[in-house]
Order: sequence, then C-alpha cells, then structure tokens
Amino acid sequence: MSLTNTQYNAIFRQYDAKQLENQHIVSQRIEYVYKEIPRLQEIDDTIASISVTQAKKLLDGDTSASESLKAQIQQLTAEKGELMRSHGYPEDYFTPPYTCPDCKDTGYIGNEKCHCFKQAEIDFVYTQSNIKRILEKENFEHFSFDYYSDQVNPSTGLTSLATAKQAVKDCKDFILHFHSANKPFQNLLLCGETGTGKTFLSNCIAKELLDLGYSVIYLTCFELLEILESNTFSKESLDSEHYQNIFDCDLLIVDDLGAELSNSFTNSQLFLCLNERILRQRSTIISTNLNLNQLAQTYSERIFSRIASSYKMIQLFGDDIRIQKKLRR
Repeated sequence: MSLTNTQYNAIFRQYDAKQLENQHIVSQRIEYVYKEIPRLQEIDDTIASISVTQAKKLLDGDTSASESLKAQIQQLTAEKGELMRSHGYPEDYFTPPYTCPDCKDTGYIGNEKCHCFKQAEIDFVYTQSNIKRILEKENFEHFSFDYYSDQVNPSTGLTSLATAKQAVKDCKDFILHFHSANKPFQNLLLCGETGTGKTFLSNCIAKELLDLGYSVIYLTCFELLEILESNTFSKESLDSEHYQNIFDCDLLIVDDLGAELSNSFTNSQLFLCLNERILRQRSTIISTNLNLNQLAQTYSERIFSRIASSYKMIQLFGDDIRIQKKLRR
C-alpha cells in the first residue's frame, strides 16, 4: 500500500519515538546496574578497548593476536553474564525492549517492510485505531460462557452453551492453523441472531492474529462495499490503494453481512471480493444475522455457492448477550 508523504512521515515518527524510548530505557538500566555492580562497567570498558585493538590487529594482518583477543572477550562476556545472573538480572537486560523484535522497531527488515509496518499502514488508512481499543476488551481472555444457556433447544437438540464452546474451539483451531503449510487456508462464516457473540468472536480472532504479526482489516459490509464502489467510480490513487489492500491483507473480516442495501451492483462487487480472496488463498471471516436460506434468497447464486463451498459455518444461538448484560447491571 502506498501512502502520501505526510502519512508515511507520520508512521515513521511513531517508529522514531519507539527507538528513542528504547534508548532511554536502556540508558537508565545501564546507569542503575553500573552503580549496583561496578565491575560490569569495568568489563564493558575492557571489552570495548579490546575490540578496538582487535580491529587494528586484523587490519595489520595479525590473525594470531586477533584469536587471543577474541578469547579474552569471550571470557569477559562469560563473567558479565554470571554477574548479571547472580544479581537477578537477565543476560539481555541491556537489550532494548522492542515492540517488534523482528525489525527492532525500525519498520524494515533489510529493504522489505516489516509486518508491523504493513499493519501500521492499514491502521492509518482504514482508521482501525478504534478497533484496537475494542480488542483490548473483546478477546479470548474476556470471553465468557456465562451468557449461554445449558437448556436444550428443541429445534436443534443442542444447548447454546455447547454450541458456543464448539464455536470457540473452531475459532482457536482457525488461529492455530492460520497460514499453516500442513492445512489448507480457511474461511469462516459466523451465523446467529443479534447479540449471540459473532462480532466478539471475530474480534478475538483478530486480536490473536494481530499479535502474531498478520495483517488484519475489519470492515462492516457497508464499509467494504463503499470502498469497492469508490474504486469503480473514482480515479483517485488512494481509493485504488484501499481497494488493493482488501485483496492483499492476511485476514479480511466482513461484519454484519445482510445489513447493507443489496442490489445487482453490490452483489457483483461482493462476489468479486470473495472470489478473488479465495483465488489468492487469503482468509476471510463473515458474520451475519442471516441463516443459509436467507443468504440464498438475498444474494446471487454465485455468492451463495462460494460461501457454502469455501466457508466453515459456525452457528451461535441464544438470548441477546447485550440485553443480558444490561439486565444484570
């Protein structure tokens, strides 16, 4: 995804701030530990001095002396590690606490954008910051089965509690095998009436995959169609970038399918999106209040066929959790 210079600079200012913060943290740690263990500073100063001497010897072609100096550095490093451990410090205590260890908070690995930078672009362009705040509360750690009944539903022969437990298991399996070489890519269709936990579960998955470094875009079906429509009728480059990233992101979450105004144009655009992601083997999660019969009646045969054949259906039912929470307050 390309950004304007202003957007690009805004993201890089965030990386610069992280690096400055890391440097400050390490400087404070070094200052504190040196006061507690003066021998550590002596060791670091000696290692620095020997390293300079070693470099000079190598330039002069004296490899035998270099080996001797290398042995001294190893001995001093071992002593330093033992001192750190004996005083209760991890050996990497002076290593910056990177937010992203892969790129060391630079945004790039070599000449390639790091996964964290790609997600930063998505967050910026799609204004997903509100979603990030939601994910602090809506994740597996806060998922509760207390709102699901253990009474058997006569029409299904199952309890909403048993169904919810199976749904959570399926979602965790989806995460476990996401982009796995040993298992084909998956798509999920979360079905159920309003307030049964569909969006909450999709947020749980989003949180886990974001933490693993995958790129995730969360859009309501209405927002998705707006982007698809804008690309069709606008020549702005930014609209084109929005459009392309819909197909390229690791996971696309389409919330509330069926709430949008459906017509031949939106149906064709929705089919294009779902079909293209299937062809690219990019996972998609759809949540909807519609059941399979209603999906078949609302959308084209091509859309229904893609969903029925390429998505694992997860059904949720029960009383509206939002209403239950308000009543319990």
